[in-house]
Amino acid sequence: MVARAYTVAFEGIEARLVEVQCAVSLGLPAFSIVGLPDKAVSEARDRVRAALDALNIALPSKRVVINLSPADLPKIGSHFDLPIAMAILAALEIVPADMVEGTLALGELSLDGKLRPVIGALPAAMAAAESGRSLLCPHGSGAEAAWVDATAVIAPRTLGTAIQHFTGQAPLAPAEAGEVVEDPGIRDLSEVRGQERAKRALEIAAAGRHHLIMVGTPGSGKSMLAQRMPGILPPLTPAEALETSMIHSLAGLIEEGGISRTRPFQEPHHTASMAAIVGGGKGAKPGQISLAHNGVLFMDEFPEFARAVLETLRQPIETGDVVIARANAHVRYPCRFLLVAAANPCKCGYLPDPARACARVPDCGADYLGRISGPLMDRFDLRVEVPPVDFADLDNAPSGERTEVVAARVASARAVQDKRFAEHPRVRVNADAEGALLDRIAVPDAESKALLLGAAERLGLSARGYHRVLRVARTIADLDGAPDIRRPHVAEALSFRLTARA
Repeated sequence: MVARAYTVAFEGIEARLVEVQCAVSLGLPAFSIVGLPDKAVSEARDRVRAALDALNIALPSKRVVINLSPADLPKIGSHFDLPIAMAILAALEIVPADMVEGTLALGELSLDGKLRPVIGALPAAMAAAESGRSLLCPHGSGAEAAWVDATAVIAPRTLGTAIQHFTGQAPLAPAEAGEVVEDPGIRDLSEVRGQERAKRALEIAAAGRHHLIMVGTPGSGKSMLAQRMPGILPPLTPAEALETSMIHSLAGLIEEGGISRTRPFQEPHHTASMAAIVGGGKGAKPGQISLAHNGVLFMDEFPEFARAVLETLRQPIETGDVVIARANAHVRYPCRFLLVAAANPCKCGYLPDPARACARVPDCGADYLGRISGPLMDRFDLRVEVPPVDFADLDNAPSGERTEVVAARVASARAVQDKRFAEHPRVRVNADAEGALLDRIAVPDAESKALLLGAAERLGLSARGYHRVLRVARTIADLDGAPDIRRPHVAEALSFRLTARA
């Protein structure tokens, strides 16, 4: 007899269905697992055997073979323990085979039969719903998986409790979704003294998801500004929250099943490796750019990142996803993020100050910012200098607009874009528009067109740079509530590209 259970193998955020077949046949006593398992899956036989022994269930003195189908798909992770155990229990006729086949299971077994939480419960629940099955997972993963309300989620604490549920001795109620994680606290934009031009750039960047780079001396407020970006961004929509949480689930970052509506804010250190930034390592885990999906990726000390890491960002910035290539698999993760970069003007950081600059001025500035390649710099829609703050301003009370005021304007501009791109599911904000769509939504008048063409020739803009100026102008017009792009909108958009290397 061959009994079947079902689970998933993860390829990026895609959860691929895996059939766990169990055959108990005559022969020398043995317990083997086939189907391209990794070390953790191969060790499942010892964990499953011990867990069954703890429940006084002895394996028969026969040959037990577990096949994980499709056999050419790599199987990685400890979440295969529970489906293997369920397939064996169905083969031994301890639990009904039809109920097991109608369930997708994942979970790690302790030697005493307890079920330990595993990563990936949320995408597994999505796969269960798509295949028309319920989900069986550890109690610690139930609140996370229950956010997918299209399928029933059964979350026992032990293997024994799961057996009682399947045999009808003690049916379990479906798990309930976790709580919405409250915002830990928004940092007020008015706390930043001065820097009105940088604040304006921050607002434009948030409204249209335009990439921004700030260049200024140490202590001028670049990090303070970037850390206030999440406060002016609109909350995640339900679809975006689920999409982002699926990535965080695979990274094991969801605590107690809670899902946040606040946009992610990732700030990797400049010593981070390429695998940490773009993803990779064992199991091709998502990197910082994917964890920042639908949110903000803040890269402080931007020129200090390894050149190879910076150049790897060029394609994800354009496409909104990243492919991690391995010998046996290509894993794709979404990474549509808003990049905010900060840099000093030179190695010592005091290029604009003659009294404090080093002896290599101005060559040190050109060499330092020269670490950022021209093609990568061309992808920044907004470039702004952040000058030092006058000491007299530090004693003044907080001035300027509060975060909620700026956030309201950003939300209004985003609402206009939601309506504009309602028929284009892959386009969410102005920064995504291209081709014929951009030509239709960003049409400058004659005066604005003449200004743009003249500036493009003087500044030597690339075709990409030309279109990015148009996108920024469209966002500025949205913030003003203007239906058409006018000369002031184009002029302001151009003003954020006037500095060649900043």
